[in-house]
Amino acid sequence: MTLPASVVFDMDGILIETEPIWDKVRRRMAAEDGLSWPDSSTPIMMGLSTREWAEHMTDVIGIPGTWEEVAQRTIDGVAGEYASGGLPVLPGAVEAIRRMAGLVPTAIASSSPRRLIDLVVARLDLGDALTVTVSTEEVPRGKPFPDGYLRACELLGSDPARSVAVEDSTNGVRSAFAAGMKVVCVPPGFHPPAEDTLALCAAVVDSLDDLTEELLRSLAP
Repeated sequence: MTLPASVVFDMDGILIETEPIWDKVRRRMAAEDGLSWPDSSTPIMMGLSTREWAEHMTDVIGIPGTWEEVAQRTIDGVAGEYASGGLPVLPGAVEAIRRMAGLVPTAIASSSPRRLIDLVVARLDLGDALTVTVSTEEVPRGKPFPDGYLRACELLGSDPARSVAVEDSTNGVRSAFAAGMKVVCVPPGFHPPAEDTLALCAAVVDSLDDLTEELLRSLAP
């Protein structure tokens, strides 16, 4: 059995359990500004690019300021949480990256801003294992559009149709699927994808420990 051309990981919710942190920071900002938080906004913003989620916060939630100012305020808050509470690395994350990198070119395509991607890669000491990292700030559209995954595959020199994405969120799964990739989903406890989204996946696993060479080979075209 052959191997796929590459593996591209999401970051938030796959390598680090940060979706609850983002939600905590955003809700705190709304409370500080005397605004209510619609629960529907939390899953909507998962996977969006920085500008997209920041504009949601200004236009829908009503956070005052330009989208750039709101984005900076939010990112500063998340970075502060990382610094004060430690980086919430998910079980098996570092091992999974290194396991896949030992087999095929491996990358990250994340909706986090470049500042936070670089921070996480450095803190986890994964720079040598990752061929490419892409932020959706660096492409025209965020997830669920395929731009970030397509850019990662382009930089890797790999065919998306022969590549595998590892995701957790609805927008992320739909992004990778739209790119033409095989998707392995590790559903989180925090707003897991609905069944119709999971149906798009080539495999749904309980943890990154299940992302094995055997599974990877089974996904090769």
